[in-house]
Amino acid sequence: MAQTFIVKGDVVTNPSDNDFGRAHFVRITATADVTGVLEESNGSTGIGQFYLENGDTVIIEKKPAEKITCPTSKASAVGSPRG
Repeated sequence: MAQTFIVKGDVVTNPSDNDFGRAHFVRITATADVTGVLEESNGSTGIGQFYLENGDTVIIEKKPAEKITCPTSKASAVGSPRG
């Protein structure tokens, strides 16, 4: 299924404690089965986890200072076409 979104940044391979330029939405595609983590701005307090199978894509909504760690993935800041 095709997704519509606004591109807002470069693709990051295997992001670690990345706030994606303080983006509100981040699109992540797994390059292998992976568990990702959404963290507070300090990078050590976990908010929650998400699981993706190889090839799955998800758009995470987050607060600007929150960070994402998701090994074996490609991710980039995006905007919502809703707004």
